[in-house]
Amino acid sequence: MVYDKLKLDGKVALVTGGGRGLGKAMAKALAEAGADVAVLSRTAREIEETAREIIGMGRRALPLPADVLQVQEIERAVHKILEELGQIDILVNNSGMTVVKPILDLTLEEWNQVLHTNLTGVFIVSKMVGRHMVERRQGKIINMASVAGVRGITTLAAYAASKAGVIHLTRCMAAEWVKYNIRVNAIAPGYFYTSMSARGLDSEKVREAILSKIPLRRVGQPEELGPLVVYLASEASDFMTGETVFIDGGQSI
Repeated sequence: MVYDKLKLDGKVALVTGGGRGLGKAMAKALAEAGADVAVLSRTAREIEETAREIIGMGRRALPLPADVLQVQEIERAVHKILEELGQIDILVNNSGMTVVKPILDLTLEEWNQVLHTNLTGVFIVSKMVGRHMVERRQGKIINMASVAGVRGITTLAAYAASKAGVIHLTRCMAAEWVKYNIRVNAIAPGYFYTSMSARGLDSEKVREAILSKIPLRRVGQPEELGPLVVYLASEASDFMTGETVFIDGGQSI
């Protein structure tokens, strides 16, 4: 009975930023649980590879080259999902970026780029998909926040501010859409080993500085997000909305 509540058979998920790293790991986890998955990113080559791997798992997959900040591109992507996969039951807003600079060196252009990608992108995609979910009166939305959204972290002001915004946008979306049977929650990862983070983690000095802040004394692996995203996407989390779940090795304690 417990296992059955975690099954996603017959469900369709959209994962933004699903071509690599955490997004790819979550897309594959949703497919493993039974969902068909659309993966969206600006980089066609990466999402095509993710889609091939999902198809190899016996699920349907749809790669969608698109920019989360371009409303018309997202509208076309949503239309294509509905046309080819029939519905959208699950949305994972994972697209994001960062700029690592002290505040005094951070340009307004860089600030806007991070805020727009990480926060405005969540708003745009959620609004486009939300219309469909409201019509169907069901849906699960999972927004990727960060432990940085609740901590003061040097050289990450724009990223941290954007993720704090994601956490509160999650609450607002949950409050507005609960009457439509739509649950909205966020995941706040700490440090995870990805191709993007590898550059810093491969430096012994940087790695030790990071590990000193994590009680479990290690960084996460992308696959460790899989069970959590499946839980939040499934019937098992039906009594949960507006929450932010930290998966950070104890960093937020």
